[in-house]
Amino acid sequence: MQHTLKRTVSLIGTGLHSGRAVRMALHPAGVDAGISFSRTDIRQRNAHVRALWNTVNDTGLCTRIANEDGVEVSTIEHLMAAFAGLGLSNVRVELDGPEVPIMDGSARRFVAEILAAGLVAQQAPARVMQVMQTVRVEQGSAWAELSPAESFEIDFEIEFSGTIIGHQARKLDMQNGTFVRELADCRTFCRRQDVDAMHARGLARGGNHDNALVINGMEYENPEGPRRLDECVRHKMLDALGDLALAGGPLLGRYRGVRAGHGLTNQLLRRAFATPGALLPVLADANLQARLPGSGLNRADLARVG
Repeated sequence: MQHTLKRTVSLIGTGLHSGRAVRMALHPAGVDAGISFSRTDIRQRNAHVRALWNTVNDTGLCTRIANEDGVEVSTIEHLMAAFAGLGLSNVRVELDGPEVPIMDGSARRFVAEILAAGLVAQQAPARVMQVMQTVRVEQGSAWAELSPAESFEIDFEIEFSGTIIGHQARKLDMQNGTFVRELADCRTFCRRQDVDAMHARGLARGGNHDNALVINGMEYENPEGPRRLDECVRHKMLDALGDLALAGGPLLGRYRGVRAGHGLTNQLLRRAFATPGALLPVLADANLQARLPGSGLNRADLARVG
């Protein structure tokens, strides 16, 4: 079935790039409402933005969506990953600024607050996009691909030579609470030279060691180091899940990313929706629901997001 929140969740944090304080509320939403964002600081224009692949207008340093009035909401990928990983279909997000708060750089706080509020099943089946044929996009040595599979899988590979990250690869089937156990706590990461370049452009004003894993050559600047040895590739998987959630519902298929980022993942969705027969909308029965992200959560999983 489709799911929404049992009650409203309120959060306060800081925008990663703006450095501004943000108040955000996650509200229950009705059947087939999907995920949407509303800017409470906008008065004279339409402040409502739907979270869909075709509302994305920038993927440079994060995923940003916009409506026809030019109202934007950025850095949505970690929150979208939390919604997708927990199987939430319908949520209305209100925030008083242009950027979702970064929290600790992962989806852990979002997941913890949502699980504390609880989810409720709605009287309508979930709408699933089943991948029927392989679709691929490439940019230099980077590429991303969707292919048919019996469940939703993410297979990712990164390479940052000359740094402590090096080569990392991970493949996960996202059913049975995998997102909460394996990805939700993995933080965004960046290299010291990239941080300096962003600061020079007036970006990443809210970034610090509390919300990002910073790599300086063969060392981590954060005293605690990574939460997992392959935290960086796991975070890229988290990002991919959030960006793929912009399909408008769960995907049933395999996502493969090599050096991919927000831009390539959005290009992949655009190509998939433009390719006749690549995606088949289906209504989930109990068997299919059990193979989607958000199924099979148990008490032991919750310890990962405390």
